[in-house]
Formats: sequence, C-alpha cells, structure tokens
Amino acid sequence: MRVHHLNCGSMRQIPPEQSDSELLVPARAVCHCLLIEAEDGLVLVDTGFGANDLRHPERALGPDFLGRAEPLLDPGETAAQQIVRLGFDPRDVRDIVLTHLDLDHSGGVPDFPQARVHVHQAEVDAALTHHGQHPEDRIRYRAEHWNHGPQWVTYEKTGGEPWFGFDAVRELKGLPPEILLVPLAGHTAGHCGVAVQRDDGGWLLHAGDAYYYHGELDPVAPRPHPMLDILATATEVERPLRLGNLARLRELARDHGDQVSIVSAHDPWEFARFDTAGGAA
Repeated sequence: MRVHHLNCGSMRQIPPEQSDSELLVPARAVCHCLLIEAEDGLVLVDTGFGANDLRHPERALGPDFLGRAEPLLDPGETAAQQIVRLGFDPRDVRDIVLTHLDLDHSGGVPDFPQARVHVHQAEVDAALTHHGQHPEDRIRYRAEHWNHGPQWVTYEKTGGEPWFGFDAVRELKGLPPEILLVPLAGHTAGHCGVAVQRDDGGWLLHAGDAYYYHGELDPVAPRPHPMLDILATATEVERPLRLGNLARLRELARDHGDQVSIVSAHDPWEFARFDTAGGAA
C-alpha cells in the first residue's frame, strides 16, 4: 500500500537536543499523519488540526494549548486540503485510525464525517466518559472534535496477535490486514501505535506520542530531549506503562530496524527524512 506522510499542523519551534545541535537546526514541531491508499479507499492515520480549529481556535483548542503549542494554524496544512492537492476527494477517506484522542491528533475528524473512526475503547472512555480524571484532560480532550457524532469503531485491551514482540495487536475491522493497531498505553489510557505494511514487505510503525524525539530510540545511548521530556512527563497518565513501552520501542528499533521503520507524531527532524511534500514511502 502506498503511504503519504503529511504534516497536518506546525507548532512551536524547538531546538534539537544539545548533542545533535551541530547536525540539526531548530524546527517547528509537526503533526505527522499518514495517508494510506488502500484498495477500497483512503485511510488516514491521525488528523492533526481541522478546519474548525482554524475558524474557532480559542473554542476548539483552548487558550492553554494555544499558549503551550503556539500552532501556526495554516489552512494549507489541514489533512482535507492536502488530500485535495494530492488529487483525491476528502470523501474518499473511508476510515480514520487514531493513535489517541489528544486535540492535535483528532482535530481533523469533523472534516471527514463519512469516515469510520477507529480508536481504542479505553481512549474513548477517557475522553467521553471519564473526562476530567487526569489534570491534563481538560486541555487534551476537546468535545468540538466529536460533537458531530463520529462513527466510532472501538477495540478492547484483550485479544489480538503478537507482532515483533508486542502483544494484543489487532487487525482493524473492515480494513486490510496490513494495517494493525498496536497498544502503547501510558501517554493516555488508550494510546496506540498504528503499523502499516508497505508494498516492499517492510513495516512502518506510527508510534503516536509514545516518544517525542528520535534520540530516545537510540539503543546504545538514548538521548531524551530536556524540553520535550518535561512535556512527556506532564501529559502521561501512567508513567511505568509509558516508560515500559518506550523501552520496547527501543528494543524494536535495535532488533528489527531493518524490517520496521518507527516514526513519532511530532519530531520535525524525523518527519524531514520522509517526503514532506506529500510524497509516498
């Protein structure tokens, strides 16, 4: 399957980690989304910011997030507009797979009202039912992103098949078996990665917010980013789970890096390794 890499929301400029500063220049954080050309239609993995976020940012995103993230809110970066530029119709997006429901991942959901929205049940419970249990909930979960009544397709914790040492990996209902949901809880209750098998047989794993900086996956000398590490700690709901899944991702990169490419949602330098003009990999 052909996979396009899209930045669906530029945010605050961040410097590279100090040891990388001679190789990398400061860059704006991104909302790294995937557009998959499946046989029966388009599949969008995460959505970044949507049209309503741009029209009503204070209401849709909230002042706390706007001050923290400093999003550019460029209309040309919405998934819907990028899909049009690629020559598709947004109505061809039949399925959206969300790593989680944080506002910078779910903002574009209302732009595709016809799409089924695949997400872990624990995430839906946290966002829609148990809203407010974590101090971050009032910032991260925005009802404006699902007040239109999405066609939720949810998944429980149990069941599934193993995948490169990860448990409870699930095929997605109605989607090709080459697209898998990989539970990576810790950042949020139902946080997941999304694995996509490419035409060459290799895999691409979108790890969402399981890590923020590519240096964290270095198997020999992991390099957390001081500023982003503070954010990761402030937004986590279960620290042991988050750190445990980060360690497993590091092992995956070490042991199967020739078979699996791992990307995070916000690292701009990692995103730049792919074709940022909507190219495919």
